[in-house]
Amino acid sequence: MNANFFNQIAALNITGDLHLTISKGAESNMIVSVMLQNEQCADSAKRLIPPFNLRGTARELDAGFFEKITNPIQTASGLMDNMEVFMKQLEEAKKQSAMVKEKADKEKKAKEEREKKYKETMQKVDELEKEGKFKDAWMKVPDPSVFPEQAETIRKRKSLLSGKFVPDLFGADEKVAAKEAQAEETDLNENQENEETPDDDRDNWDDDNEAE
Repeated sequence: MNANFFNQIAALNITGDLHLTISKGAESNMIVSVMLQNEQCADSAKRLIPPFNLRGTARELDAGFFEKITNPIQTASGLMDNMEVFMKQLEEAKKQSAMVKEKADKEKKAKEEREKKYKETMQKVDELEKEGKFKDAWMKVPDPSVFPEQAETIRKRKSLLSGKFVPDLFGADEKVAAKEAQAEETDLNENQENEETPDDDRDNWDDDNEAE
C-alpha cells in the first residue's frame, strides 16, 4: 500500500466515519469492505446505503484502491449530507407548521369566545328591550370596535333603540315645560286678583261716606 494512504483518505474530504473491513478471500485475493457512516444524519434511510466492496490481490488494491472508492464514497457522503440538510429542513417545516397551527387554533378560540360574548350581550339587550327598558338596552349594546365582525349590525341596533327612547325624553321635557307655563299663568292670575281687591274696598268705603 502506498505510504501516503492517510493523505489520500484526507483528500477524499468526506463527512462521517470511514469504516474499512479487510478479510482474506479465495486464493491470494483480499476483500475490502468500505462503509461510510454519518451519525449526524438523522435520516434512517442512510442505513440503506450498502458498503462498497472491492476484491483483488494486494498489488491490485494498492494500485487502484482510491481510484475505485473515491467517487462512490464521495457520492455517499454527499447523499448523507443532503439527507441531513433535508431532515433539518423537514424538522423546521414541522415546527413552522406546528406554530401556524397553534396560531390558527388561538385565533379560532379567540373568535369563538368573542362570538359567545357577543351573543350573551345581545341576548341581554333583547331582554331589556322586551321589558321596555330601551335606554338600558341602548347602553348595553357593545362597542362596534370590540366586535368588528358585527359592527354594522351593532350600529343599526343602537340606532333603532335610540329612536325608541329619545322621543320620550323630549316629550317629557315638553310636559314639564307646559306644567311650568301653566303654573306661571296661575300665579299671574292670582296676583292680578290680589291687586284688584284693594281698589274695590276703597270704592266701597267712598260709597259709604257719601251715604252718610
